[in-house]
Amino acid sequence: MNRHFLYFHSVQVGVKKIIAPLLFIILFTGVSFAQKDTIEITKLFDRALDYGDAKIDSIKIVADLIEKGSIELDFQNGHLFARRLKGIHAEYLGDYNNAISHYLWCLETARKNKLELYEASALSDLAYLYTELKNPEKAKDYYIETAKISIKRGEVSSIVNDLVNLGAIFNQLGKPDSALAYLNSAEAAAKGFGDQIDFTSLRNNMGNALFQKKEWEKALYYFRSNLKINTEKGDTEMLWYDVLNMSDVFIEFKQFDSAKIFLDQSLNIAKEFKSLRKEADVYQLMAKYHQRRNEYKEALTALQKWNSIDTSLVNAETRATMIQMEQRYHLKERENENKLLVAQVEAGNLRTRNVAFVAVAIGFLGLISVVYWNLIRKKNKKLEEKNELIQEQNSRLAELNAEKNSLISVVSHDLNTPFSSIRMWVQLLESDRDQLNENQLKAVERIKSSVDAGLNLIRNILDVERVQTNSYSLELEKFDIQPLIEIVIGDHEPAARSKQIQIHYESTKSQLIILSDKQMLYRAFSNLLSNAVKFTPRGKKIYIEVKDKGENVEVRFRDEGLGIAPEEMKYLFVKYSKISTKSTEGEASTGLGLSIVKRILSELNGNIRCLSELNNGTTFTVELKK
Repeated sequence: MNRHFLYFHSVQVGVKKIIAPLLFIILFTGVSFAQKDTIEITKLFDRALDYGDAKIDSIKIVADLIEKGSIELDFQNGHLFARRLKGIHAEYLGDYNNAISHYLWCLETARKNKLELYEASALSDLAYLYTELKNPEKAKDYYIETAKISIKRGEVSSIVNDLVNLGAIFNQLGKPDSALAYLNSAEAAAKGFGDQIDFTSLRNNMGNALFQKKEWEKALYYFRSNLKINTEKGDTEMLWYDVLNMSDVFIEFKQFDSAKIFLDQSLNIAKEFKSLRKEADVYQLMAKYHQRRNEYKEALTALQKWNSIDTSLVNAETRATMIQMEQRYHLKERENENKLLVAQVEAGNLRTRNVAFVAVAIGFLGLISVVYWNLIRKKNKKLEEKNELIQEQNSRLAELNAEKNSLISVVSHDLNTPFSSIRMWVQLLESDRDQLNENQLKAVERIKSSVDAGLNLIRNILDVERVQTNSYSLELEKFDIQPLIEIVIGDHEPAARSKQIQIHYESTKSQLIILSDKQMLYRAFSNLLSNAVKFTPRGKKIYIEVKDKGENVEVRFRDEGLGIAPEEMKYLFVKYSKISTKSTEGEASTGLGLSIVKRILSELNGNIRCLSELNNGTTFTVELKK
């Protein structure tokens, strides 16, 4: 993903440079900036942006030099350069609290002085930081703000970079089709600009999107192209991304010898750069490599190394502190707006007092005006007191919201890891099924079921949180709904098979194209089929039917389960409600699934209805607009 080469030298995007002679002159001859020009500070800053995490100490030295020179020359932009470099230096060291402090200072200063160029840079840095912290939703919001500024300024190279960054973010969000839409737009915008645009990041993200779509050969073409270019350029930092991607593709091809060569190369580069973030990513892929080879002990070791590094980089306390800092920044913005409003009101008050003074001089009408003014002042004072109380309450609510968001972040990051470790051990036990007796096999199945239930609980809680905070946005696209339903069925067939439940699927057409959000629709269908499996007795059947209804598409999920009592139907889609009907074999239920389905379909302009009878099954019917 493009990062620090945005905006400050937008023509030569992504061009890497070695340390310039100018830096050595400044460092070793002691020439004062006061004898030079502000252009030299800008050039020095541009070069420092290209150092990367391999030259952390150099970034700090340059930041101090620029700060000193900016004081000598009274160069306001130079102070922004220095603070930005200090933020990048702190970020590379893993000091994320300090980094966000510098970036927010740059953002506040740029907005205060109406410097759009530097505002975009600060937003880009914040976006990249949240990408590092595995918070792509937050990063996406900042990149969208950055793109708006670039479009307003009409800078093609910056627009291309922003589109590429958004493509990378949507890859992280698991939305490759949306990612490709942004990346194709970036490629179209970049045509005709030749060497002015760096295409390596574009190719890398194109490959990642195609990789997610399981189009391995196409992905390999982009990764291999970047590998060749970066090898010729000797760009070791970018080479790390290339070899890691190549390894991932060869794992999918089951060409494990080739995958291991690239894996080892990526680990060596990460250690050469002394980058814990890169090292953690390598161990994460290494766990996948060993798992695919059924080497579960080695996979677990790699997973533990990844978790150890990843947890040390970003812990819960760090995330909470960062959120609080950002909340304080936004509160400060609102406070400044309130001060401006008060100043405007006071200016108006002064004019009103002058008018009242003249009115008093001419008699009784003036007296009435003064009395009336005093009444207004009293009301205004009460209003101000109420506003102060509201601000205090808003501040407290912001703090509580930050604590809640921090807790959600801890749940998503920290609880998934132990569940993943338990699942790895279960797979290790399953690989030796021949050595287990019947009771031991049942115990393994129960452990596996508990892990799945725990992961489902985490996903449901996070889904509810996203709904309540509106932290997701619709990614609409045209697609055939039938392959999506087949994927949902395939994901739930193992659970159905374990209960000897048959799933019958029927469709009336070869294609049924709709305009919707594929990921959200998958989540809704998955919840409905999961419920059907839970509440259907062993040996029964589940029927799924898709029908073309002209302007609508209708999807029915009908089971031969236990049914729902009529008096409980009104609680069916209520969050955390649990009806008296119990799952047939003790499967866990949070009472969240159907409320999530209802909200998703509402967002998608769809509808859901339910027909049920006790001991005579249940039918959920979903209606979607084409």
